[in-house]
Amino acid sequence: MSFFPDVPKIPYEGPDSKNPLAFRYYNASEVVEGKTMRDHLRFAVAYWHTFRGTGSDPFGPGTMHRPWEDGTDSVEMAQKRVRVAFEFTEKLGAPYYCFHDRDVAPEGKTLAESNKNLDAVVKVLKEEQQRTGIKLLWGTANLFSNPRFVHGASTSCNADVFAYSAAQVKKALEVTKELGGENYVFWGGREGYMTITNTDLKRELDHFAKFLHMAVDYKKKIGFTGPFLIEPKPHEPTSHQYDFDCANSLAFLRAYGLEKEFKFNVETNHATLAKHTMGHELAYASANGMLGSVDANRGDPLLGWDTDQFPTDLYLTTQTMLIILNQGGLGAGGLNFDAKVRRESFEPIDLFHAHVGSMDAFAQGLKAAAAIRKDGWLADVIKKRYASWDTGVGAEIESGKASFETLEKYMLEKGNAAPNESGRQELIENLFNRYFR
Repeated sequence: MSFFPDVPKIPYEGPDSKNPLAFRYYNASEVVEGKTMRDHLRFAVAYWHTFRGTGSDPFGPGTMHRPWEDGTDSVEMAQKRVRVAFEFTEKLGAPYYCFHDRDVAPEGKTLAESNKNLDAVVKVLKEEQQRTGIKLLWGTANLFSNPRFVHGASTSCNADVFAYSAAQVKKALEVTKELGGENYVFWGGREGYMTITNTDLKRELDHFAKFLHMAVDYKKKIGFTGPFLIEPKPHEPTSHQYDFDCANSLAFLRAYGLEKEFKFNVETNHATLAKHTMGHELAYASANGMLGSVDANRGDPLLGWDTDQFPTDLYLTTQTMLIILNQGGLGAGGLNFDAKVRRESFEPIDLFHAHVGSMDAFAQGLKAAAAIRKDGWLADVIKKRYASWDTGVGAEIESGKASFETLEKYMLEKGNAAPNESGRQELIENLFNRYFR
């Protein structure tokens, strides 16, 4: 049975194509900088938004028309939904998917029942992976939706909730390993607080760290070799999230001796909610050897919450791919479309339009980034800008030979600092524009 009978496998037809169900720029087999687009971009479909999203918002119920849904939250419906997801992902040509445990299988009345439900669905996931060759980029546990997590999961004031969360992550990690998942993600959805007046912040941070150490220990015990990824987010649902941004999260990891066990899964809309650009968050993570994977989406600058829109901004995709190429790729990570179609785009076909457009946008970004690197002008601009550090006093400072005393002597003899040169920001923006046709 086909769930998308009117949609063929999405082909590559080139830039002149007028077919909305064809790639104009994403050619999976095209080689860029010695690697195929497929291997550079490592696209993944987000199970939660694409197959569990309803289109509901604070002002109204769901709008999505999903003819395969029967209105139940049964294991049988969950198994059927897996077939839907893999048909979609196969026709799209994406090599990966990502999931939360409670996305793919219904939660039971007890932990044992939840685990049983998950095992039943994992059986079908394995069958579909084997049938299609589609792989699991990463798995994770939903530690934020159920009311038990009202005060957090590992940071809860209720020790039983900590214990339940540990058991849930244990199972999710086992399942991720069973499915050949290449990473495992921690998003602290409710790891934070609303008011400091009733919060023992130090104790909660200690508990958070203890939880992650336990996860690392169990990862090693079961032989899961994929990276652990933390996904920072500044707000929502709590006012103060403990994993605010990459800098904050790195400080936490270093404080508790966890920095060698984790990297970051950086999301565009989370970066902008933290009042950063995505480029900043990616560059910061990369500079510290911590950029592991990317949740590819965007926000709405007119709205102050996590809108999770599909990424179509070519400047964003180019900047993202420049940073990824400059660090030598994402390794086991990839580009996961943690994005949802708009409430007004409620037909199944809209799911294809959204993914096709975003995959094309990243293909353009990849090619533009590769061309910029090949042309060399951006590297030359940066090299020239920092030229004073390559010789003389700059080289002495970087090598550790300088001190306040030697620098004072240098400036007393010289009299004043050399004049600054223009950063040429407008020129750089103009040159970037040349790569978009």
